Amino acid sequence: MLSVLVFLPVVVALALSALPATSTTRRYTVPWVVTGLVQLVLVAVMWLQLPTSGYGFVEQVAWIPSAGISYHLGVDGLSLPLVAMTVVVFIATAIYSLREDRRPKSYVLLFLALQTVSVGVFVALDLILFFLFFDLSIVFMYFVIAGWGHGSRARSAALTFFLYTFLGSLALLLGFILIYLAATPHTFDIPALAVLNPLAAGGPLAGAALLAIGVGLAVKTPLVPFHTWLPPAHTEAPAAGSAVLAGVLLKMGTYGFVRIAMPLLPASWRQFAGVVVVLGVVSVIYGALVALAQTDLKRMIAYTSVNHMGYVLLGVGAAGLVAETDAQARQLATTGAVTQMVSHGLITGALFLLAGALHERGRTYDMGAYGGLAARTPRFAGLFAVAAFASLGLPGFSGFIAEFQIFTGALGATPVATAIAVVGILLTAGLFLVALSRMLLGELRYPDAPGTPRPLPDLRARELAAVVPLLVLATVIGLVPRFLLDLVEPASRAVNELVAR
Repeated sequence: MLSVLVFLPVVVALALSALPATSTTRRYTVPWVVTGLVQLVLVAVMWLQLPTSGYGFVEQVAWIPSAGISYHLGVDGLSLPLVAMTVVVFIATAIYSLREDRRPKSYVLLFLALQTVSVGVFVALDLILFFLFFDLSIVFMYFVIAGWGHGSRARSAALTFFLYTFLGSLALLLGFILIYLAATPHTFDIPALAVLNPLAAGGPLAGAALLAIGVGLAVKTPLVPFHTWLPPAHTEAPAAGSAVLAGVLLKMGTYGFVRIAMPLLPASWRQFAGVVVVLGVVSVIYGALVALAQTDLKRMIAYTSVNHMGYVLLGVGAAGLVAETDAQARQLATTGAVTQMVSHGLITGALFLLAGALHERGRTYDMGAYGGLAARTPRFAGLFAVAAFASLGLPGFSGFIAEFQIFTGALGATPVATAIAVVGILLTAGLFLVALSRMLLGELRYPDAPGTPRPLPDLRARELAAVVPLLVLATVIGLVPRFLLDLVEPASRAVNELVAR
């Protein structure tokens, strides 16, 4: 079932590639939407049948036996929620793109390929298979930004994105090889390495492996100071590309910390957990402060991603600090980190799609060019306000559940860092309130064509169908989180038992 889930989009892409490029947009986008819905059904079946411990739906076939590489797939309570979030975000982007008229064939084929590798990252249980999917996501997103980005700087932004993240992936591969060489017998299999624990004693080799893997994942997350590729990539990317980049691709970095760095390098993780916490807190505060200074809506949302991913690192770092003392605290922190990944994917995906809808109408992301939109576009204003309040962690939304668990789990181990990180919530609230007051309140103002004012229509049906489910899911998780937490908590407990060895 997992192979079907992963490779269904590629199979559909191969079928669509036979259609002539002159076919109508909907002949490509509708099958894309249907593909996502089929994947969602498969995820729902897995969710209901997932075992309470260990991996479910495991598939393993020898791939390169001489090098200890296998085609190994499986899901647990850490990965399945991220797979579900990935599928939902791609369905939303597919619906949003139903009227994409710029080379729709190439556009849909690229996104279907990106959909396959994005799901593949979260179900891969072999380090080389993980790296393959991880690297291909960089390639496909590069072409999305370069081919469908805004303005003349799209290609340079795409190149910056590619170079930064590709160099990071090379560091990641180096770390994987160091772990492989330390294991006896040599293997890249993640569950086997977790059992063998080849670098249990720590030392320089384990530290070098964690440094290499940490840098590779930090670039993808991104954490300060490895974040500089993110704002131009988001600013120039199409709305659908930004939604997938922030909603899905950034989670590959944070997921890598939980799936690989923590269980495979437990001694080094405990030793350097304080550094992880510091990087997380710096990202929280820096991301919020820089976002507060932005006048470009997309850049503002991009910097809030740096802020929100910082909370994830605070959680997983705190779990390392309390690994040997407080099992409940480390489970809370890790569960909160995974919940934050899911929450951020849903909410920030919605924010970027709303920003794209505004750009389609006004041809600019400059918040100063808009005003009084609440009266003219009430559906846009209402949904943007809901997404903004969800992003700042208001109770009743998924962000509150995630951040509450992270702070509760981290407070005992690192009270000063946690107190500083809480300030990030205040800054995030301030920046979103400023954005809401600029664009939604006051006198009506929006960009016009000289001499011929354009109408400013409210959100259309496809835009509503793309954004509303994301925010509904964020609200459901915020109000009744048990269905998600019951899945995540046993897997978080298992990971932290490995870290505490």
